Amino acid sequence: MEEILKYFPGLTDEQISQFKALYDLYHVWNEKINVISRTDIDNLYEHHVLHSLAIAKEIRFRYDTSILDLGTGGGFPGIPLAIISPRCHFHLIDSTGKKVMVASNIAAEIGLKNCTFEHKRAQDEKGLYDFVVSRAVMPLQELIRISKKNISTNQRNAIPNGLICLKGGDVKEEINGVKKKAIVRDINTWFSGEWFSEKKLIYVPI
Repeated sequence: MEEILKYFPGLTDEQISQFKALYDLYHVWNEKINVISRTDIDNLYEHHVLHSLAIAKEIRFRYDTSILDLGTGGGFPGIPLAIISPRCHFHLIDSTGKKVMVASNIAAEIGLKNCTFEHKRAQDEKGLYDFVVSRAVMPLQELIRISKKNISTNQRNAIPNGLICLKGGDVKEEINGVKKKAIVRDINTWFSGEWFSEKKLIYVPI
């Protein structure tokens, strides 16, 4: 939890309480349904919550922005982003129903009112959103192909609507087809620690 307060010092009491509650909730739920690797669950804040919040360092979503979390798994990056941006709306979808159930229960238990959940494949999502966010659920080219239908043309933020995804390792090959458009950020410019040394944020305006 200290990592969150270090990089996001202006949180409200409610946001701090919500972030603190995640640790116990994910540990309890993960014993029932494995949404985070058992060997990684103790790194929840650094590897999952803070990693998700890299998107909040790239863009501060304006009031009423709508965001689709595609392939949310256990609720990442959608739940941490919904906590940090309470005046925006997040819709979290995943093709695995059990994971969606865990994420929706955790959101309810911490009192999140700005996110909705649905058991659905990305290919079947028809809604329009300002941004699509995702954590490495598929290759970048495929992710763009599937999500571009969901990007609204109604602009409301400081940067154009598009896809923002989190990936690790060497992404040069992945961005070859979109390198003129893709903006790649090293997450370790925002967050210190060895774990972030090869983590990337990729933003593709669509």
